[in-house]
Amino acid sequence: MTLSNLEAGQRATPNAEGESATPGRFSTRRLARSLWAPGVGLLTVLAGWQAVYLSGWKPSFVLPGPATALASLWTQATQPLLWQAIATTMTRAVYGFGLAVVIGLAAGVVVSRNRLVRAAFGPIITGMQTMPAIAWFPFAIIFFGLNTAAIVFVIVIGTAPAIATAVIAGSDHIPPLLLRAAKTMGLKGFTLYRHLILPASLPVFVTGLKQGWAFAWRSLMSGELVVIVTNTASIGVLLENAQNMSDMPSAIAVMIVILTLGIIIDGLFTFLDNVVRRSWGLVDASES
Repeated sequence: MTLSNLEAGQRATPNAEGESATPGRFSTRRLARSLWAPGVGLLTVLAGWQAVYLSGWKPSFVLPGPATALASLWTQATQPLLWQAIATTMTRAVYGFGLAVVIGLAAGVVVSRNRLVRAAFGPIITGMQTMPAIAWFPFAIIFFGLNTAAIVFVIVIGTAPAIATAVIAGSDHIPPLLLRAAKTMGLKGFTLYRHLILPASLPVFVTGLKQGWAFAWRSLMSGELVVIVTNTASIGVLLENAQNMSDMPSAIAVMIVILTLGIIIDGLFTFLDNVVRRSWGLVDASES
């Protein structure tokens, strides 16, 4: 049996539930499996929230019920201000995260294969990754002022070390045999990174991107609460306004928006991670 025939047979093999294991093939049953667990989790959270609300532990103006908060969310969703705020926040997130990926990738490539550079700058990268993003804001505000540049700076400084660490970790997990084979074939310098190191470390790098996004999102939310840019609507501004007016339903509604956006983007990175892992043969296609 040839390799192509074997692969064709594997693709056509049904799984235990009678579904084809063809990667990427749409399956209603698979979609239902992927949705029921989050649905149960959401219903559990709403039921617990409603139970705490009905217990009277806190007054309704301090802890409103789910119906009140969701009604406030619906009201805000019908107004353009919320969508303008989401657009502003997501623009900052994409711009800051993009810069962090470029800087972190470059730093990781330089540090990963040079022992002297790693010894000199590796601890600094680790220290910057563990440093809370909020600690950078006094410096950013003094240096850039109360504007978007201060927020983007904190996003980059809080995210780039995580990206660099992912590149370094991915490089460290490349089998030495592959490196020796590449050098025997004459690969060195940029061609070595282009054809071996970066492709081989891609699964770890994508996981680092997912972690880096989490850093970027938290840094952005902190920044928008600390750095209020004049005449600019953002999610942080909406949350700050709700706090100033002691409007708890509106505050919870904005928090739901933040949580929803975070889950959606995290889901996109999870999907990308699964695609890469399947392509590299790290997971069984029938399990996806």
